[in-house]
Amino acid sequence: MNKEIKTYNNRQVLTDQEICDLLAKIIDNELTEAESKIWHAHPVWFLEGNPIVGYSKRKDSICLLFWSGQTFEEELLKYVGKFKAAEFRYTSIDQIELTDLKNG
Repeated sequence: MNKEIKTYNNRQVLTDQEICDLLAKIIDNELTEAESKIWHAHPVWFLEGNPIVGYSKRKDSICLLFWSGQTFEEELLKYVGKFKAAEFRYTSIDQIELTDLKNG
């Protein structure tokens, strides 16, 4: 895992840290060609310089954002903004479904 991302994760309360660590592990395993870094203060993975996926701490959850998520065929993703982004939100590690992420 990227050291900056690990530091970001470690700054979270334990429940959120567990969510962040699992998300980072899944993303790293699925996007092996991606560059990961802290971008605008949050972990983000890039392919060919384009942001693909990232997560951030929100007031009540961890938000996993896919920049092109509205083009995916995943009904559980919630559309965000006027562009193509979509998200999942997590308050517990038990809510993370690997099959949903792979579809997203």
